[in-house]
Amino acid sequence: MQEEKNKHFIRNIEIKNFKCFDNFKAEGFGRVNLIGGKNNVGKTAFMEACSINIYSQSIESMTMALRNPKYRREKLNLVKQSYMKEDTKKFIENMDGFFSESNIKKIEFIMENSNGIKNYIFDIDNQKNKINSNEFSYDLKHINNIIFIDSYGFRDKDINEAYVSIQESNKEEELNRYINLFDNNIQSFKIFTEQPIKPKCQVQNIYRDLNEFGDGVRHYISIICSLYACKNSYLFIDEIGNGIHYTNLDKLWEIILTISKEQNVQVFATTHSDECIRALVTANTKDVKTYQLKEHILEDDEIKFIELGRTNGKVDSIIFDFKELENEVAQNMEIRGW
Repeated sequence: MQEEKNKHFIRNIEIKNFKCFDNFKAEGFGRVNLIGGKNNVGKTAFMEACSINIYSQSIESMTMALRNPKYRREKLNLVKQSYMKEDTKKFIENMDGFFSESNIKKIEFIMENSNGIKNYIFDIDNQKNKINSNEFSYDLKHINNIIFIDSYGFRDKDINEAYVSIQESNKEEELNRYINLFDNNIQSFKIFTEQPIKPKCQVQNIYRDLNEFGDGVRHYISIICSLYACKNSYLFIDEIGNGIHYTNLDKLWEIILTISKEQNVQVFATTHSDECIRALVTANTKDVKTYQLKEHILEDDEIKFIELGRTNGKVDSIIFDFKELENEVAQNMEIRGW
């Protein structure tokens, strides 16, 4: 029954021709996967490749998945934040090509240039489509329940969209309780439908714009709302500890373990922080203070630590299950990089 419930989980992946991954394979992923390693080893790129793989359900959604890694890095430099077809064309052609195969899906994108004619080849589970670039629509398809929170965090618009799932599930009180655990000065969270639509927090019976609070509060709220929005799906979080004080990291992890189990969400997250790794171990230890949350303990094979490193210039990985990670932390061993 448990395997049937988790059948959408990525368990293994092969990545070729994407950033630092020429020919990379890894297997043994769980429900909650924390990715560590030295700076610039490819933690974010690994997560992007996983998200492209499962997001590519049609040509339109694959086009969006291919443009997103470059878009996330360039969006601050764009003249405007709205969708522009010329941006999508530039971003996907910058990739040149992409291949990945997981237990869920096999996809490939090839940009073919011959005799001045440019074609795009989209291959989704061996269904190939060859399209002349001049005839390609660059239409995008957004999939609401697959979310990637980048290292810059969520904008108001992103939080507003994810919060819809909180409302539909009648989880407003639960969200408020989680936020109060993070900052007991915050009484509640609400989306105000004035123009522009604004997320606000209530302190001393006064609602204030979310921007008035630290980045940690925004990041924390974004993650919780996204966990509900990604029911039976996937959540990717780049630099999960951004803006969050190390003393609150175990609370964040306990909430992630609780809601991901309840909502059947597979989580991938990156970190460069030793404190973040240790907090994950603390949060999944049975004798830890539970912060009045539901039973959250996951089985050892549901939590994985994916350590990326380089061997002779090639990116490789070691995957720890929870007991192995707990042992590494207990012995104060260096687990962030090779």
